[in-house]
Amino acid sequence: MYGEDVSYQKTMGDIDIVYHDGVYHLFHLVLPNHDFIAHAVSEDALNWERVENALFIGHPGSWDDHMLWTMHVTPDPWNPGMWRMFYTGLSRKDHANIQRIGIAQSRDLIHWEKMSDNWFQEHRDGCESMQPMISAPYDPDGPCPIEAAGPHYESSLKEGRHWVSFRDPFFYTDEKRNLLLMAARIPDGPVIRRGCVGLYEEVAENQFVPRPALHVPGLYDDVEVPNLFQLNDRYYLVGSIREDAKIRYWHSRSPDGPWSNYFDNVLLAKGNYAGRISFDDKGPLVWSFYTQNDVRTVSNLMPPPKRLSVNGDGRLRVRSFEGYDELVKSTVELNGLLPVSYLVPSTECESTANREEERLSLSTVGGFQGFLFSQRVECFRFSGRMKLDGLGKCGILFRTDAETFSGYHLSLDLLKGVAQLRAWGERPGGSTEHAFRFESLQSAFWKSDGRPEWEFSLLNVRHYIEFSINGNVLLSLSDKTYRRGQLGCYVESACLRLEDLLLEHLDSPPDPFDQLSTS
Repeated sequence: MYGEDVSYQKTMGDIDIVYHDGVYHLFHLVLPNHDFIAHAVSEDALNWERVENALFIGHPGSWDDHMLWTMHVTPDPWNPGMWRMFYTGLSRKDHANIQRIGIAQSRDLIHWEKMSDNWFQEHRDGCESMQPMISAPYDPDGPCPIEAAGPHYESSLKEGRHWVSFRDPFFYTDEKRNLLLMAARIPDGPVIRRGCVGLYEEVAENQFVPRPALHVPGLYDDVEVPNLFQLNDRYYLVGSIREDAKIRYWHSRSPDGPWSNYFDNVLLAKGNYAGRISFDDKGPLVWSFYTQNDVRTVSNLMPPPKRLSVNGDGRLRVRSFEGYDELVKSTVELNGLLPVSYLVPSTECESTANREEERLSLSTVGGFQGFLFSQRVECFRFSGRMKLDGLGKCGILFRTDAETFSGYHLSLDLLKGVAQLRAWGERPGGSTEHAFRFESLQSAFWKSDGRPEWEFSLLNVRHYIEFSINGNVLLSLSDKTYRRGQLGCYVESACLRLEDLLLEHLDSPPDPFDQLSTS
């Protein structure tokens, strides 16, 4: 997990990832001040080093002198070897109520210079040594800032929410057209349903012309951090929705739309936000920042990436990142998990192991029973196949204390296709109704199809938790409640059959705050 959380006063925000010459470059906001765009690098997408900050807010009087918001870094199609950063800026002059988009350039992804702007500003002299990163040179014909324009979009404070939404740029090129997407709002319809994916076309170098919105869902106040990309014969449009704090996507046969929904178009579960799609030498990856806080300005972290693929009907699948394979330090199969102990004293339960066929059956006639394996876990990956006989319940227990039953409780409804993760256990010092902790951390759904057997994988690295069914990541979150304990499964009034169990103990990546670069 990468984070910018050295104190409660500062955390990371929206992100963008570029892969170049074997290195992942992370650019991200720093909240709540939004004073600069930070930069970190990694060779494996798991261990990160902070390097020089990329951009800062402009000098007083600049169009971006108040805050910097979401950015997108992309190769410059007009100048091979160069990079462009499209970024959102807010000015003090209009009390940060109008969002605009600027451009910065770089030859090496490290040193950035803002492109000339046409924003009149007094007192431009001084601070010449910092000028490239702070304030752009003035040019009455300069390309920046790019602003919302009617009639396609809300463009004045007299419209809609009296706050011009025009942010989160994303640049897309298909060698025929250069398109700039952004979070914008159409000027008509219910005020809280005007959010759209805005579209400007680059008709000449750094000259952008407004076009009608690329997609108007008709549901949301804003569609934040849009992404456009192609996989196989389909185009995909990804956006983050504030209303339920989820990342959603739409699909089309053309980059011009129309954009359609699948029955489930949630790409990542609640808490993951500001999703960005990037490509490395193995294909597409989806990134986000994660927060448990509804206001998203405290203790944000960036989980490891997930690999994107497409299934037979065109739906996107999110798969666990293959880089975890490099963290495996030891493996344990079924024999190493035995003997199984019972969490609750009972005579109405049974565990039966077939060591030769690598099968384990856990059953209860009555109520709940937790079956704990002999292994204690801290950083691990646990996988196998499961089948439930009967109409009862089942799930996985991990980092569990056998005496207090404190730990993580992953509830699985294999019939309906529901996964729910809870931190559940004894609350130290609690009394009466406050004696226990019961916190719902994250939920997700999958299409059950009535199949009898499911492949599963549970990953826990430091405080990152990830759960997959049939290779598709359902849960992705961070929680620090429990650090270590036993691993097991639970059953209620049913029989859980497990096969091909594999427990992999993983090395823990170093703390991100020990990975700071000074140059």
